[in-house]
Amino acid sequence: MLLDRVEKPARYTGGELNSIYKQDAEINFALCFPDVYEVGMSHLGINILYEVLNALDFVYVQRAFCPWVDMMDELRKSGEKLATLEMQQPLDAFDLVGFNLSYEMCYSNVLAMLDLGGIPLLADERDDSCPVVVGGGACTVNPEPMAAFFDLFVIGEGEEVTGELCALLREHKRRGFVRADFLKEAAAIEGVYVPSLYEVAYNDDGTVRQVTAADGAPQKVKRRFVADFDAVRTIARPVVPYIETVHDRCTLEIMRGCSNGCRFCQAGYVTRPVRHRQKDTVIGSANDVINATGYDEISLCSLSSGDHPQIRELIEGLIGQFKEKRVSVSLPSMRVNSFDFAEQLNQVRRTGLTFAPEAGTQRLRDVINKNITDEEILGAAAKAFEAGANRIKLYFMTGLPTETDADLDGIADLVRRIQGQYFKIPKQERNGSLTITASASCFVPKPGTPFQWDAQDTVQRMKEKQYYLKDRLKIRGVRFNYHDAQLSFLEAAFARGDRRIAPVILQAYKSGAVMDAWQEHFAYVRYEQAFEEQGVDPCFYALREREYEEVLPWAHIDSLVSYDYLVREREKAYGGEVTPDCRKTCAGCGLQVRCTLHGGAPA
Repeated sequence: MLLDRVEKPARYTGGELNSIYKQDAEINFALCFPDVYEVGMSHLGINILYEVLNALDFVYVQRAFCPWVDMMDELRKSGEKLATLEMQQPLDAFDLVGFNLSYEMCYSNVLAMLDLGGIPLLADERDDSCPVVVGGGACTVNPEPMAAFFDLFVIGEGEEVTGELCALLREHKRRGFVRADFLKEAAAIEGVYVPSLYEVAYNDDGTVRQVTAADGAPQKVKRRFVADFDAVRTIARPVVPYIETVHDRCTLEIMRGCSNGCRFCQAGYVTRPVRHRQKDTVIGSANDVINATGYDEISLCSLSSGDHPQIRELIEGLIGQFKEKRVSVSLPSMRVNSFDFAEQLNQVRRTGLTFAPEAGTQRLRDVINKNITDEEILGAAAKAFEAGANRIKLYFMTGLPTETDADLDGIADLVRRIQGQYFKIPKQERNGSLTITASASCFVPKPGTPFQWDAQDTVQRMKEKQYYLKDRLKIRGVRFNYHDAQLSFLEAAFARGDRRIAPVILQAYKSGAVMDAWQEHFAYVRYEQAFEEQGVDPCFYALREREYEEVLPWAHIDSLVSYDYLVREREKAYGGEVTPDCRKTCAGCGLQVRCTLHGGAPA
């Protein structure tokens, strides 16, 4: 038996509390996450789609996760196929096989899952007997590097559009499924991108000349979003894993979108408009989830939870509801200038806090439009310490546009000043010793942001900055973490790549690339060799500053924020000019809908 020979067999058994079982559904959907079970089961999007789609009586959604390398080896040795957890059905037995593409460095895992599931890797090699392979998630802002492997992509939020796809597929199955006919009709659904219906032409210098749609497909594919966010179905009975996961708690999504406009943040731009769930809706959901799972922590999830217009009332309501059950409330994503309720959060259980200053100086925070001051950062830390917190995580980024060594020195200085706030508290009132974890990621220019035209630092320069910071953060009680520079370089190449990246990913996979997001399995040399053998230069994608006139590989994907607005924001960045929070002043991003956090004006 395979499970006798692998680490953590509970990753593959299924049968968890709240798993869903159906009989005789017309559409069978394998919902796949290209990372291990513990990571995938913590992903909010997967859990939402599992409940939303299974609520449709004609659809049965089952889950599959990327097996760890030991299970991959066992599957290959045995000849068994990768199967779903619920019914142990192989992936090639499904009508639809959908992947969440949340991180570029999981692309090799997608190929591994297709391969192990018995599905041809390339879309143009699949016939009418094969599943339709669907991609969704954050990386679909630029799906081009993976276009060769997918039949279609869902651009934007999936709750509504994925149900529409399932309904269309049901019609085609009833009259006799023909892949080409289905894909042509699917392209007419707003938010659906079918790569085979688009032809890409290149200039002599390697840049994209044009992207041309065929067979009636739209020239631009518009991102879908859920307009009535408060009304859309959310998680009520999440599956409870047998083993500990990355986020082992009740996670409630209280907002989508972000009004702050940080210029490096892809999620902040491509999830607009800002929408929130009402306090009573969230508390009702919390009751459902706690009763169905027994979790003892509620995490209020969004890009900036402290910006929710009812956040204080919401926290007080949840604490009042669950205090006797010893259920704590946490906010994992919070701006320091929205933090003024540390005492309430610590009523049940003291929890660590996370802040993201991103940059160490006010000048650079203005460049990236972070819109927080040193005084606000230090004030938030002081409140947290006074409320009993003694663990703080701080997130920074190196390599941001216009960064200098003075900005790096500012990171170390800010960490010391935050530490100093703790020691201002009388010793007898402190909650033990203080631990600060400072993490520095490498800037990756992402599509859909004002910095999408900017160059990334070279790998050598990224490493130099990391060592520089490491030396300056040798401070008692401070732990410093930083990202792998080579991994960040590949992330940038994939994020801003075009269709010529696909053969590189395929070759790297065939040479053994898998689980690249895991340091113990990532081998840069596999990609280095693949780029060289395919005649593709990764520096062309990652290290090159682009002109505004250049046709970007993702130009036919409409994220709904206007091109002109992104240009204006980039120019303001280089001028050190900030853009106010759009709850206060509409900045005219071009998204002609009403933002629920903006008092009804167009966002």
